[in-house]
Amino acid sequence: MTDSQSADSAESPGKIFQDHSRLFDTNRFVYPVVSRRSEGVSIGVNLNPDKVCNFDCIYCQVDRRSESETRFVEMEALLSEIRDVLDTVTSGRLFAHPRFASTPPAYRRLNDIAFSGDGEPTTYRNFDEIIGQVAAIKQQLAADCRMVLITNASMFHREHVQRGLQIMDAHHGQIWAKLDAGTAEYYRLIERTTIPFQQILDNITLVAQRRPIVIQSLFMNVDGEPPSTAEITAWCDRLAEIVLAGGRIDLVQIYTVARQPAESFVTALTEHQLREIARRLVGKTSLQTAVYP
Repeated sequence: MTDSQSADSAESPGKIFQDHSRLFDTNRFVYPVVSRRSEGVSIGVNLNPDKVCNFDCIYCQVDRRSESETRFVEMEALLSEIRDVLDTVTSGRLFAHPRFASTPPAYRRLNDIAFSGDGEPTTYRNFDEIIGQVAAIKQQLAADCRMVLITNASMFHREHVQRGLQIMDAHHGQIWAKLDAGTAEYYRLIERTTIPFQQILDNITLVAQRRPIVIQSLFMNVDGEPPSTAEITAWCDRLAEIVLAGGRIDLVQIYTVARQPAESFVTALTEHQLREIARRLVGKTSLQTAVYP
């Protein structure tokens, strides 16, 4: 088990890790954040400025009750913002910005360009095109960072998504796929979607058979209750089944809510609870884990 981030709050201002605002100066699509899980600066690319998502997770911090000012992705504007933010980060000018002045020295490095934002990025109809364009810019600027897709794994079976993933493979890409549940019942409670749980499991298995992936699992209290022992056992079983089917999982990120969630009945687990979940997973599968309290 690895947990390089357990001392974050002791060695650095906590606010820098909690500020994942998708607004940066006048930008509408591209924003830098200091990320514990990325262990550095992550440049976010918001492919869902309209806040539309095929999940409605009870822990999501996106305010879907208010209307977004930007409804559509403007390709040229997004690509221009990518260039500008890449230059701002790699030149070091970012850390003169008031929001980033307190960034700890160890985190003052560009780690990745992450496709996520205010919804599920793979629902973007030109997903493969935007991945290709950003990869080309990264190559032109010789930016030493990986490309990361943060996803709920719901759309991996679509052809345009498969094409985008292949482009990422050619440019040191990495997939961070969500798996917050072990049973269909708990999945429906947490994710609030009509997409079948089995489709998510099948999609994760499909992509993991073709390249190593990272699993991201968020656990929380719901109405004061943590996930049951049976639910965590089922979650461990689902990951074991993916591995047994030939899926390659480099890392399982185990974390809890860090910012204001969508629902007030959702609260954070303790570090002890997260470590116990990780201990059980390692005992079942020997997978590498990282815990983020």
